[in-house]
Amino acid sequence: MTAYDRRHFLRSSLPLAGALSLPWAGSAQAATAPRASVPSLGINLAAVVDWGTELPFADVFRQSRRWISQRPNAGWGQGPALALDDQGWVKALEPDCWAETPMCSADGGLYPAGTYLVQYSGKGELDFWGGARVMDRAAGRLTIEAKPSQGPIWCRLKKTDPKDPVRGIRVLRPGTDAASPANAFAPDFLRRWAGVSCVRFMDWMATNHAASGRWADRPQPEDASFMSKGVPAEVMVDLANRLNTMPWFCMPHTADDDYVRRFAELVKRQLAPTLGVAIEYSNEVWNGMFPQARHVAAEAGRVRLSPAAYTARRSLEIFRIWEQVFGGPDRLLRVLPSQAANRHLSEQIVKADDAFRSADALAIAPYLSFNVASEGKGLTAAEVERWSLEQLFEHLESRALPECVDWMKQQKSVADRYGLRLVAYEGGQHLVGILGAENNEKLTRLLHQANADPRMGKLYQRYFEAWTAVGGDLHCHFSSVAPWSKWGSWSLLRHLEENPAQSPKFMATMGWARQRGQKVSIPG
Repeated sequence: MTAYDRRHFLRSSLPLAGALSLPWAGSAQAATAPRASVPSLGINLAAVVDWGTELPFADVFRQSRRWISQRPNAGWGQGPALALDDQGWVKALEPDCWAETPMCSADGGLYPAGTYLVQYSGKGELDFWGGARVMDRAAGRLTIEAKPSQGPIWCRLKKTDPKDPVRGIRVLRPGTDAASPANAFAPDFLRRWAGVSCVRFMDWMATNHAASGRWADRPQPEDASFMSKGVPAEVMVDLANRLNTMPWFCMPHTADDDYVRRFAELVKRQLAPTLGVAIEYSNEVWNGMFPQARHVAAEAGRVRLSPAAYTARRSLEIFRIWEQVFGGPDRLLRVLPSQAANRHLSEQIVKADDAFRSADALAIAPYLSFNVASEGKGLTAAEVERWSLEQLFEHLESRALPECVDWMKQQKSVADRYGLRLVAYEGGQHLVGILGAENNEKLTRLLHQANADPRMGKLYQRYFEAWTAVGGDLHCHFSSVAPWSKWGSWSLLRHLEENPAQSPKFMATMGWARQRGQKVSIPG
């Protein structure tokens, strides 16, 4: 396609998702020509884990933990090593032993009460305990009654026939159609994120914990659970198609070229042809707390490059593979990642190997940052824990927001200089205790209160207005639905049954998207 055709293609296709178009220009455009921004809201989906509270799948067993082996009169989890097949199903049990796994295990019983339908294939015996009790049984089918106040749902495999072992267990949420596909998404989940312009799958891909980069080891739709290895590519593409929105994939730092190519080929086959695809090399490869940063540092040293230069080089290698598979860059948003507070790093990455000439966007995470340590030169937990909410919001308004806006402006100047769009791979508030302060209960309670306060909604409004005014483009909030804890209050909603109208963050975020023309779901 010509540059005009490409812009026309994206403008005409993406509004079908109820989102704004993202008309990034082709590489044929002058590399240093500033690009007009199209601000829009995307979302980072919360990790698929047994304590997750978003429950995106109709089948909550998809979020179960790895099987725990048990033996009578032994300590918890002290049963013999389990024989598992490649999908994680138990092939056999030793005499007088059993296996079990929890799901819906978040503190406070944050999952729907009611009747769950359990289906499975094979021969054996299943039982349920904790927050669930078996009401009736039939071959390959159980009905359980769940009472969240009594704890998580525990599935216990008491017997399994080695010749025809129990497998394909499905624990379907109340009201779910039993005839629906095994990977069907919960209707409330689909309604909640309808209209977003992009879904970033960083946590669904377990990007920060990528172990194997071989295609043969990838997550499969037939896996017992998606918690250990992440969500299969097929399922993520299915969601993008159902939402009619652009998926954002993070290629694992461990992935070899064959993995990248096969992933791209799968997406090309299965993604609706009207949708674009955002591609990023891993996640925060500059952040020393993640293994990918150590991997980049080691690989950079091996080939005598700086980490920034290696980040650019590997990004370009990944981009080229996707371009080969897709027949060019027309449907791709090729993302160069950087750190919001580090303009120098951004310049190093986009200039290395002239990476900006083969990319579309510079991606940062412009958080409203308030990291409180237990000790040091700045504000400490001992001081902040005594603050009122008024003092905290005064600090956020007078210090955190202006600092964040300054980062946006500096990074926009870099993006403009090199003809790139400025996008946010993550963003939102960043109020959290660090370096021991996460264990300060008074501080955590104050930060949680701030996140639920109406003033946080007003701060979010100013934050998104600033992103628009600076010329920011796609903004993927971090994150969707998850419990708040001492490790942060990242999500817009804490659990799926929370009333969105009572969440100032959710209402302000979705309100901004609605103002931008996105047909997002807002209660009332």
